[in-house]
Amino acid sequence: MSTPLDLLDRPAPTAPADLTLRRGAARVLLDNWTGASTVPSRTLYPHQWSWDSAFVAIGLRHLSVRRAQRELESLLAAQWADGRVPHIVFNPDLPHGAYFPSPDFWQSSSAGRDAGAPPSTETSGIVQPPVHALAAWLVHLADPAESRRRGFLARVRPRLAAWHDYLLDRRDLGGGGLAAVVHPWEPGMDNSPGWDRALRRVEPSPSGTFRRADLDHGHPADRPTDLDYGRYVRLATEYRDAGYDDRLVRHRFAVEDPAFNALLIVSELALAAMSRELGLPARRHTERAAGLTRALVRRLWAPEAGLFRVRDLHAGTLVEEGSVSGLIPLVVPGLPRDVVRRLHATLTGPRFSAPATALVPSYDLTGHAFHPTRYWRGPAWFNTAWLIERGLRTHGLGPDAARLRSGLLAEAGRSGFAEYVDPSTGAACGTRHFSWTAALALDLLTADPDDHDLAGDDGAAHDPAGDDPTGDDRSAHDPSGHHRADRDRADRDRADRDRADRDRTDRAPAGRRPTDHDTTEPLP
Repeated sequence: MSTPLDLLDRPAPTAPADLTLRRGAARVLLDNWTGASTVPSRTLYPHQWSWDSAFVAIGLRHLSVRRAQRELESLLAAQWADGRVPHIVFNPDLPHGAYFPSPDFWQSSSAGRDAGAPPSTETSGIVQPPVHALAAWLVHLADPAESRRRGFLARVRPRLAAWHDYLLDRRDLGGGGLAAVVHPWEPGMDNSPGWDRALRRVEPSPSGTFRRADLDHGHPADRPTDLDYGRYVRLATEYRDAGYDDRLVRHRFAVEDPAFNALLIVSELALAAMSRELGLPARRHTERAAGLTRALVRRLWAPEAGLFRVRDLHAGTLVEEGSVSGLIPLVVPGLPRDVVRRLHATLTGPRFSAPATALVPSYDLTGHAFHPTRYWRGPAWFNTAWLIERGLRTHGLGPDAARLRSGLLAEAGRSGFAEYVDPSTGAACGTRHFSWTAALALDLLTADPDDHDLAGDDGAAHDPAGDDPTGDDRSAHDPSGHHRADRDRADRDRADRDRADRDRTDRAPAGRRPTDHDTTEPLP
């Protein structure tokens, strides 16, 4: 069994500064490891968070592939029978007062019984962005032989497919083929100005009915306001009281978020890659990715703004706020050239070029709601920078990706692996020794930036001969590589011939395809 020193002494960069940063990042991940998973922070976030664990696994794979696998599998062990992956898995050894909303608020094992909540593990009832399949595929690639020996992909793929089925079936609330989020915590950008308009419809729970444990460890100026928090509690209470059943509850907050759906697209491509690795048909996932990409551009692209916007499903309109969520679709390989050009111009223009950091602000620097330290209303975060760096590389924008990579690494070390930074001053904000900051710095230090880890596994979304997701055959970039096109086409043909037999071995529940029709009708 590996000891902490063994993990720290795995092959590493030889530059002294890089080695120091790598050791610091590894130490954060070791210190925040609980034995089965990693907490985001020992103080502010003492349980397991869903998309945090995905990002953590991406970094952990460079230290211990087995530990990275366990990170993801411990989260998936708490998956509900309806397919949802909850945004928090609670540590039963901690008192309820360690975090709010606590297990006795969510009441998942009782209130969520009919929705399939696990009976012996307490979780929340909402979700977070679906980056998990991408993380699982990257963990596999870190040591394919070990992954195959342990049957890692064979275990996680059905669970991840069921997770995506839940989102594309139960959460297509707008009927346009995109997954909707029903709580501001679900997109992971809790108090983004993109939610303000939709939240005005929600009567907040009285402040005396909940206790904000987050203020014990975070400065009030850096956290969501009490008014917003009261609205978050109200929405979660209503969802709980409806048994977390998306078929029964009337969601007062329902929006389509660009980043959430972009990550779903990339994770569908990762599921396609897993399927090919396991000798299973991949077309279902490539078709889903293509359909989601078309829907993303059709429903959320705002050409006049040069970014993607949130769609408020009750109002039936796009929300005129510019947030980093609107830039994260750069990670989607099949975007039209013009969309990529406009996103790149917005990213490098005055609205998102911060004066004191190379990281990307979470909200438009010129926007009316910008606040340099208040959580997702302006501060620059490391996970969004990692995603955008990946997107820049995906579309052949290597010099900008390299600058963002260097900036992320510099900020991670200088800030003590802070949760986020003030884009105006560069000051570290939030908690320190934050797990995903350390994990993603470790990944950028170790992974080969020239690798295309989804190359050749995403069908029409990348295939030059395939159907472009937007109807524009001028795809922005072809990461599949021409030298792999013939092999990939042969693989698809073979998979089609074997579809009938192999489909019987696929244990994931079959979800419907996203519909291609568009609607701007508001929800009732």
